[in-house]
Amino acid sequence: MKFSQPFIEDRLKSIRREAEEREAERRAKREKLPYLDLRKQSIDRSALEVVEEVLAREARAVLFKKDKKRVGIAAFTSKSSGFAKLLLVLEEKRLGAETFISSLSGLEEGWREYSSVIVEDRAEVVSEIKLTESALQQARINVGSVVAAVDDVAGVNPDMSTTDILVKILADAVVLRTSDVHLEPGRGSSTLRFRIDGVMHKMGQLPLDVHRRLAGRLKLLANLKLNIQDEPQDGRFTIRRQRGGDVEARISCVPAEYGESAVMRLLDPQIINMRLSDLGLRGDDEEIVAEAIKQPNGMILVTGPTGSGKTTSLYTFLRANQSAETKTITIEDPIEYHLDGIEQTQVSPKDGYTFASGLKSALRQDPDVILVGEIRDKETATTAIDAALTGHLVFSTLHTNSALGAIPRLLDLGVKAGSIAPAINLIVAQRLVRRLCEKCRRPMPPTRAITEGTTALYAELPPRVAPRVKKQSLFEEVGCSECESGFKGRVGIFEIFVLDESISEIVNRGVSETKLRNYARKNGMVSMQEDGVLKALAGITTLEEVEKATGSIKWFSGAVE
Repeated sequence: MKFSQPFIEDRLKSIRREAEEREAERRAKREKLPYLDLRKQSIDRSALEVVEEVLAREARAVLFKKDKKRVGIAAFTSKSSGFAKLLLVLEEKRLGAETFISSLSGLEEGWREYSSVIVEDRAEVVSEIKLTESALQQARINVGSVVAAVDDVAGVNPDMSTTDILVKILADAVVLRTSDVHLEPGRGSSTLRFRIDGVMHKMGQLPLDVHRRLAGRLKLLANLKLNIQDEPQDGRFTIRRQRGGDVEARISCVPAEYGESAVMRLLDPQIINMRLSDLGLRGDDEEIVAEAIKQPNGMILVTGPTGSGKTTSLYTFLRANQSAETKTITIEDPIEYHLDGIEQTQVSPKDGYTFASGLKSALRQDPDVILVGEIRDKETATTAIDAALTGHLVFSTLHTNSALGAIPRLLDLGVKAGSIAPAINLIVAQRLVRRLCEKCRRPMPPTRAITEGTTALYAELPPRVAPRVKKQSLFEEVGCSECESGFKGRVGIFEIFVLDESISEIVNRGVSETKLRNYARKNGMVSMQEDGVLKALAGITTLEEVEKATGSIKWFSGAVE
C-alpha cells in the first residue's frame, strides 16, 4: 500500500498535535485547572481587545470570552511570571478570570486572531507611574502633617483600583518628603510606614488583599518576577511628575511570614538640588571643601554608614565642580539620581562591569573628574589611587565610622602606605541629625555639667575655628502645626581630615587611631561629635540628636595626648 508524501506529513502533524493536546491535559491536571482545546473554541473578539497581543504572548495566553466582569483565559501554564502580570492587568481593569490550560499550538491559532483586532484601552505595563499635579495638589491640601496623612491613608477604600491606592500613597509620601515607604504584612493586615527625617512613622493598616495587590503592582512596575515570592528581589521604577522632576523609586521585596515585605526608597531630585552651603558645613569646613573640589587632581573620600547622606554630599560636590570644560564620568551601584551634563554608568557584575573594570574603562575616555560609587576591594582602591596620582580628580565613598578610620581601611585593602598622602586631598566623615523647627524651638537652660563641658570645648577648639564660633544657648524641641515633632528636616554633622605629606611618616611608622587623631587635631580637625555640639549650641539641633548619631558626648575627647 502506497502513501503520498503530503499524506505522510499531514498524518505526522496530526500525531504531534494529538500528543501536544494530551500533554496539555496532563499539565492541566498537575495545575488542578480545566483543560481546553482552543481549536474547538470560538474566540470572542471583545475578549481579545482587553489586552495587547504583546502582553498575551508574554503570558502565553489568549482571552477567548468576556462578559461584564469576567473573562475566560486559555493559558499554557498558570505558573509563569508573564501570566501573573496578565492577572494583575486584569485586576486593574476590575475583571475576574476563569483559567483553562491549552496547548501552545492552540494558543498560536488564537494569537493569529489579533490581526483583525485594535486594542483601544492599552494596559499600562511600563516601568513608570504618573503623579498628576491635581493628585499632588490634593495631597498638599489633605496632608499638611503626619497626623493628617494618617487620616488620609485611613480613607483608602479596598474597592479602589490598585493604581489609585498606590498614587494616593506616593503622593502623600512625596508631599511629606518621605525617604522610604514600607509595606509590612502581618497576621491580619499590613502596616504602612513612612520614614521621614530618619524617623519611622506608622501611617495606618491596610487589608492583606490590598497589600498583595500593591506588592504585585510594584513588582510589575519594577519589572520583577511576579510568580517568585519566596526569594528577595530588587528593582526600580520612575514616578513621573508634571513639575519638579521625576522621582526614582528603588524597590526591595523580601519574603516574610505573612507575605512579601516591600520597601520603596524614594529618590527625589529636589533633595540633591543643593549648593555647597546647603549641606550644613561650618564656614571654615566649607572653605576647605570648596578649595579641595577645585583641585585638578587628587581624591576626596566621604565616609559613613548607609543613610548618612554620603550620596547627597558627593552629588553636591560634583555639581559645584561641573562646567562645560569638564568631563565627568561616574561608576555607580545603582545610579540614584540623574545629573544633567554628567556621564553616569551603572555597575553590572553579571556583565563583568564592576567598580574596578568600570574605573579602568572610564580612564580610557580621559575624564577630568571621576566618581566611584564605593571602594570595596583592593583592585578598585589601587586603581582609584593611581587615577588620583595621574591627573584626575576622584570622588568616592568608604564604609568607616570616622574620617581617620579611612586610612587603616585603605591599608587593609592593600593600598601602599606611601601612596595615601600624595593621592588623597580630603576625607569627610558625616552623619545626619534632625534640625530644630525654628518656629517653635525654645531656649533650654544648660546644666552645670554642660556649661563646664562647653567651656572646655571652646577652649580646645583649633585656631581656625574658635574665632568664628559664637557662644550661644541650647534649644529644645516643642512641636507646632508646622513641624509636629519639634524638628523639620535634617542637617549634616561632619569631620574634615586634611592630608599633607607629613602624614606619610605616621603611616609608614605604623598607623593607629590615637596617633592619627593627635596629628589631625594639631592640624585643626574638629571631630564629628564636636561639630554636632557646636550645631546644638547654635540652635540648629539638640544634644540628644548628636548623641544618637555619635554616642555619649565626651566633652574632653578633643584633647591632644
